[in-house]
Amino acid sequence: MTFAEKAINFNRNLSYTGKALPKGIRIMNPFLEFEQTMGIMESFYHKYYNDNRQRHLILGINPSRLGAGLTGIPFTDPKRLASELHIGYTGRITHEPSSVFMYEMINAYGGPTAFYGDFYINSPCPLGFTSVDAQGKEKNYNYYDSKALLDAVGDYTVEILHRLISLGINTDLCFCLGTGKNEQYLSKLNQKHGFFKKLVALAHPRFIMQYKYPAKQQYIDHYLAELGAIHDEI
Repeated sequence: MTFAEKAINFNRNLSYTGKALPKGIRIMNPFLEFEQTMGIMESFYHKYYNDNRQRHLILGINPSRLGAGLTGIPFTDPKRLASELHIGYTGRITHEPSSVFMYEMINAYGGPTAFYGDFYINSPCPLGFTSVDAQGKEKNYNYYDSKALLDAVGDYTVEILHRLISLGINTDLCFCLGTGKNEQYLSKLNQKHGFFKKLVALAHPRFIMQYKYPAKQQYIDHYLAELGAIHDEI
């Protein structure tokens, strides 16, 4: 099987197998919620992963409602899906700041073909979570936003990381997006289970766009320097 076929199969069979979630938190599986998402995801992997090359893993947090929640592709909102990946989309056109940063960085790396030829992006929890606020608005919820949720999904994240590595991941060096709770959790998990020889944390795109926008180019340069380390391994 090609990397594309394995990644598609992983997404097609994605389901939550962890403990019961805390009250008020629901699972968001984009591959089941939106009819076109499965086809978009398959087009993406056939286009960029139709080979047997090993990739280095980049671990985000979990899918957002306005990005991967609609497209099925991590850090890719409908705007970038059309403008950067040239994959068709009909439906709600959303703007996700993290996607903006990622595709500026990806283009600086050499473009989607070069980037996705080297890297595979997913999450320790590839299903999203949402909660409803006091005004009845549904909001993104991170897997680590409450101890109760983190405790519920702990065994599931271990299962997911084993399954992700089996797709064809180089385990010498892994990248983590988020230098706070995501890094802390994944570092502890890696120390316990030895998934990767080295885990490198990078500032999360959302944090950069929201709080460090004037320094965006410096963060892009930092990403490129750290991600470029995979070529030093050869």
